[in-house]
Amino acid sequence: MKTDTQLQKDVMDEIKWEPSTTAASVGVTAKDGVVTLTGTVASYAEKWAAERAAQRVEGVKGLAQEIAIKPFGFHVKNDTEIADAAVTALKWHVWVPGGVQATVAQGLVTLKGTADWEYQRTAAHDAVCFMPGVTGVINEITLKPSAKPTAVKDAITKAFVRNAEIDAGTVKVTADGGAVTLSGNVRSWNEKDQARSAAWNAPGVNSVTNDIAVSYT
Repeated sequence: MKTDTQLQKDVMDEIKWEPSTTAASVGVTAKDGVVTLTGTVASYAEKWAAERAAQRVEGVKGLAQEIAIKPFGFHVKNDTEIADAAVTALKWHVWVPGGVQATVAQGLVTLKGTADWEYQRTAAHDAVCFMPGVTGVINEITLKPSAKPTAVKDAITKAFVRNAEIDAGTVKVTADGGAVTLSGNVRSWNEKDQARSAAWNAPGVNSVTNDIAVSYT
């Protein structure tokens, strides 16, 4: 198991390795496998990239995201400009369903509407999160699957077996209609994310609770 000092260094190195972040603006501390990110960046996209970089590092069991966003230069936009850009971005993304609305307050974008699939909900988030001036995204799009949940647990378990990045034997799936809960232990954040994505792909799923723990022992 890595020491806190080694984990801190590895996370800092990974953030430096990520070209979409300004490593000098991000501070890293580590204690018992829990990493805390601090500092100030110019965009929500950069904050998101730093978080993803930290999650890629082996040994990270938990992540506290305390990076602040203070737009400057090109990134400074007023709420009207952000809202106008958000409407266009949502309209031109082929995966975003019609009817999704965006409201903006102090750079914080709130999305509302309905979707059939989680990938559509995620697409709406991705459409606006990389825009200049955005300080955060609240995704309140609700899922109303058109497909009925049938044999959800079995379908997800089979998907785990097919996925080379998921150890199907360590992940437990329970399903109550379209509500899915994942539990167990995996070896990395990426594996945890892969399990979550696979579960969302089952027809009829309207919620996924990801209680999988990341363990390196």
